[in-house]
Amino acid sequence: MSTRRPQTLAQLVTLGSAAALLLVVGWLVAAGPAVAIPEAPTEAPAGALVTKIIYVGKRYLEPAPLSLLDKVLTDEGVQGARLAVKENNMTGRLVAQHFELAEVMAKRDEDVVPLVKAQLAAGQGLIVADLEPSDLLAVADLPEAKGALILNTRSSQDELRQQECRANIFHVIPNWAMRADALAQYLSWKKWRRWFVVHGNTPGDDEYLAAIRRAALKFGAKIVAEREYEFDAGSRRTDSGHQQIQTQMPLLTQGVPEYDVIFVADVGEAFGDYLLFRTYEPRPVVGSQGLQAVAWHRSFEQYAGTQLQNRFEKQAKRVMTERDYTAWLGVRVVGEAVTRAGKNTPEEIRAYILSKDFEVAGFKGVGLNFRSWDHQMRQPMLLSGPRTLVSISPQDGFLHQKYLTDTMGFDEPETKCRFDK
Repeated sequence: MSTRRPQTLAQLVTLGSAAALLLVVGWLVAAGPAVAIPEAPTEAPAGALVTKIIYVGKRYLEPAPLSLLDKVLTDEGVQGARLAVKENNMTGRLVAQHFELAEVMAKRDEDVVPLVKAQLAAGQGLIVADLEPSDLLAVADLPEAKGALILNTRSSQDELRQQECRANIFHVIPNWAMRADALAQYLSWKKWRRWFVVHGNTPGDDEYLAAIRRAALKFGAKIVAEREYEFDAGSRRTDSGHQQIQTQMPLLTQGVPEYDVIFVADVGEAFGDYLLFRTYEPRPVVGSQGLQAVAWHRSFEQYAGTQLQNRFEKQAKRVMTERDYTAWLGVRVVGEAVTRAGKNTPEEIRAYILSKDFEVAGFKGVGLNFRSWDHQMRQPMLLSGPRTLVSISPQDGFLHQKYLTDTMGFDEPETKCRFDK
């Protein structure tokens, strides 16, 4: 790719929205301190192509974080969507386009379906869905939603990409198979191929456990033992809780055949963090706690990731979580498609993001796009500890004939998805 600096604004715009935005900012800053960068317009300019995006969420009951360092968040996800709309409009102002975000948030005991039906009846079919699987499928299966474009930014459930796939759902958040495969590649590279699996008993834990077993078979690892966490965790945040846990974890992890790592499946964060530094044998912890495979992490700063982190923190007054990132990315998918294609109906956007021309910048060093067979977004996976980035998968040496990122998750020959629902 050419490294020459474009000389005109028109040349900048032809580079694509994400590249244009970054270069425009750098171009204006280089011109001198007297040049101010215009804010994105909050109202549609006259004659602009207006695109309305619906952010749909629900206030699900969620446990408080185990650590007091992690605060209870009430705006997770939607803050990322809000930032992305601002960025879409920074680019849109250059090409006579404008983006609006409507936030639809169901109460804990409220049915989200009627709320979405009202939006669909009003002709709004571009939906960023921060929903659990049952609600996501209920929305997708509405007759009115058949022609909609629904971007899943919350659920990692593999079945949504397999037997329960839907033609109108596109998955921005990585699935469990991608997460397990990303870690398995790194463990294979480290030659840590003997795994001791510890898991909970929630539906999410079962889903991740199935992905771990699949990854072991796929990458030639051996699961030497599996154990379920069956203790009563008691109060999650008491002064004396550490004494109880200090006794439980050695009991849970002793008497196991020789292993290299503990692979934990604790999606609800009930006990996984307690394994660190408390196991019977001194071994690393990976999986849902310890070393995790995630779409985004607060420690990531490569490929201009710090710029995104800083912009988010300035807006939200907190760090960007994975759900914030996937919501941001979902809105950016729509913005990129509309800017590139110059069209904004769900059918036109869907056709474009499935074409070979589509990719969106996600601050990961490569353009991101979607798999045609299950609508899962291809993306590198960050392998992060609690405070630092450790690695990025796919790892060196894991090859694919088309996309290296297709070494993680379900490749086309193994998919069970059939878009007939």
